[in-house]
Amino acid sequence: MFSNTHASIADKMDERPSVEKMERTVSNSEHHRHMTRRVLWKMDTRVLPVLSLLFLCSFLDRANVGNAKIIGLEKDLSLSNTQYTQGLAVFYATYIASELPSNLLLKKVTPKIWLPLLTTVWGLITMCLGFVKNFGSFIGVRALLGIAEGGLFPGIVLYLSGLYTRQEMALRMGIFYTAASLSGAFGGLLARGLSAIGPRGGLEGWRWIFIIEGLMTILAGLVAYLLLPTSIVTAPYLTEEEKEYAVRRLQGDTGANTADRFSPVLEREEKFKWSEVRRGVFNLQVWLTATAYFALGAGLYSFGLFLPTILSDLKITSNPNQTQLWSVIPYAVATPVTVLVAFASDRLKLRGVMMLFTLPIAIIGYAVIANVASAHVRFAMTSLMAIGMYSSIPCILVWNSNNSAGHYKRATTSALQLVIGNAGGFVATFVYPPKDGPLYHRGHTILLGLLVYAWFAVLANVLWCNKINKDKAAGKYEKYEGCGDDRDPAFKMIL
Repeated sequence: MFSNTHASIADKMDERPSVEKMERTVSNSEHHRHMTRRVLWKMDTRVLPVLSLLFLCSFLDRANVGNAKIIGLEKDLSLSNTQYTQGLAVFYATYIASELPSNLLLKKVTPKIWLPLLTTVWGLITMCLGFVKNFGSFIGVRALLGIAEGGLFPGIVLYLSGLYTRQEMALRMGIFYTAASLSGAFGGLLARGLSAIGPRGGLEGWRWIFIIEGLMTILAGLVAYLLLPTSIVTAPYLTEEEKEYAVRRLQGDTGANTADRFSPVLEREEKFKWSEVRRGVFNLQVWLTATAYFALGAGLYSFGLFLPTILSDLKITSNPNQTQLWSVIPYAVATPVTVLVAFASDRLKLRGVMMLFTLPIAIIGYAVIANVASAHVRFAMTSLMAIGMYSSIPCILVWNSNNSAGHYKRATTSALQLVIGNAGGFVATFVYPPKDGPLYHRGHTILLGLLVYAWFAVLANVLWCNKINKDKAAGKYEKYEGCGDDRDPAFKMIL
């Protein structure tokens, strides 16, 4: 009997530490959730709105030429259709050339200085577009605008990847990228209002679109300089405890099941090496995602540049001002869907797989608009085109960044993807020549083919990432254990 009593007491003593351990685990878990919510809330409310504002200005200032075109730009500058198209194309040439150098400079100059500086400079250049007099000045100012704008988007993608974990990026990129679709809606409304100013002060109405929007961009750049932190460590809105936790959660050292990146401390101290640039360039994933983004970019930029023209040729509006207002609708429809898809992408931890479902929406839109004569059906298809393309963009942008570790490799892959992707702007500028109107069958068919290619490229990358994960599980990457980058067996590729 004594033996049984002794055993019972011993069992209870063994149970007590176990209960206490469980209580500590629950308490720690609650603490992690609380701290994560605090850190994310502060970053989401301080950083994302500023970056979204910059991106909104970026899209406004590159696409406002489409709004200016239908209210007199071509006529007042005596531009031929070819000259107007060349003015669009030169922007993308200089834009693309500036992306990679800008990303490599970002760390040295710091995001707090570099991103607002770029914004302020291109705001000044946009204002200059309001004073051009002929083809020479038009094409020259467009070229300078491309140089100034080119560094913003790759810089923002790289900047965000140092603030959020991989599982959090798609939703933030989706929220941030809704600025692009909102710019289409806002741009139409703004162009309608600003064009009503002129002619005034000896300037035509379309010139005021560039002047006022340029001033707005300069103000946005000044606001960004005041509000953006260089990094989490220097964020003034975080307490010391929050800064320490934010750094630890990025390197998966919080016990909150967030291990998905390697040390941001090491990345900040990482020295530039050409081997990391080569590792980024000779990477199959970046070429598959970049060429898919090229196809999406061709559709996205042509949509922004030519939607007012396409709608005008549908003859469903009675004047250019009504056309500006009708151009708001597809963007307004695409915005909430983009955020919803990005939210689902983060929750499911899927990027390419999500695109396998969103891309067909745009494919259907282009297939129908290319082959149907009904004006109202074709207008409805512009909403499907916008939904499919805009909702796919956040997934493809964060996918490449998610699967790259090491600052300079990620800087290279992010910029390279955008360089190739933004080359789609060249296709965009030539895909809808006026002689093909009002149906634009050839242009819609070209973009349809590109989007079909994008679907297959995304599928190939999903299969490739899955193979890498299987190889890591099978021990084929053991020699890279502890290397601190994406080759480490502990670093799992997101599909």
